Amino acid sequence: MADFADRCDCTVIHEDVVERVKEVMPEEENLYDLAELFKVFGDTTRIKLLWALDKEEMCVCDLAILLNMTQSAVSHQLRVLKQARLVKFRRDGKNVYYSLDDDHVKLMFEQGLLHINEKEPK
Repeated sequence: MADFADRCDCTVIHEDVVERVKEVMPEEENLYDLAELFKVFGDTTRIKLLWALDKEEMCVCDLAILLNMTQSAVSHQLRVLKQARLVKFRRDGKNVYYSLDDDHVKLMFEQGLLHINEKEPK
């Protein structure tokens, strides 16, 4: 039998609460963009790439060796991360080095890790 302890049994609408939240709710387009950003985090390979780039600026060759992947596969995932503005690159001669785009990306990544490593409440 299902546990319904987390369900509200009342039928009263708290209009003041609903209105306060509605007033500060982001625009639909912003919420859509945020959902799209979080989808990018939904791939283990991209998470591994972000983890590595949080530690060191790296080229595709090094990332491919680190993750035991082809350079083509790494490049594809980096393209997705770049389109989401999570990573950036710089050229140095013939070499291209990737890093996290900014401190916001580092913070999102670190906060996500903190969240999943929290202890379950007793």
